[in-house]
Amino acid sequence: MAEGRRERADAARNREAILRATEELLARYRPEQVSMERVAAAAGVGKGTVFHRFGSRMGLMVALMRERAYALGEAVTNGPPPLGPGAPPEERLMAFLDAVAELVGRNKGLLAALGHAATTSSKSSSGKEREDDHAEGPPDGRPVYQFWHGHASGLIAERRPDLDAELLAHILLGSLQSEPVLRLLERGESARLAASLRVMAAGILAGP
Repeated sequence: MAEGRRERADAARNREAILRATEELLARYRPEQVSMERVAAAAGVGKGTVFHRFGSRMGLMVALMRERAYALGEAVTNGPPPLGPGAPPEERLMAFLDAVAELVGRNKGLLAALGHAATTSSKSSSGKEREDDHAEGPPDGRPVYQFWHGHASGLIAERRPDLDAELLAHILLGSLQSEPVLRLLERGESARLAASLRVMAAGILAGP
């Protein structure tokens, strides 16, 4: 029994070390330079441990984003309004977009890495699958994005059931991975991003 607890504690420490190493590497290097091998070396674990724990580079990036997005998810689901339940849908959507802009502003390297991991999960020009990039599905299949999209589209649909809420939520959130927006975040202009997202959301939610 004690041995089992020790193994679980070791696994938890390894997971935290891998995630911390990934975050530190993303703060110093471009996403395409952060390989699974480099993460393993920085975390002080074997490359096989990283693959066993996270499956692929996409899996690793998603796990790290989940860690950073967990508090936002909790606030959306169980927190006080306007981010949490109890406020009108337009107020909740604005608060949510503000929170997302602040989160991605603090984790711009991770956001870029998620986009890069999705791109490189396709097959290389030689027709062989890249070593780090076992298929994980399209970008909109990522758990964090799925949750964000579901929340935003639900609020849009609640306020404007006459609109294509699913597509409009994709348009709002998909812009977060565009090159111009990533460059904006690199300059520390997350407040500018939040203001623009609010303008777009206000236009969407305005009456016909």
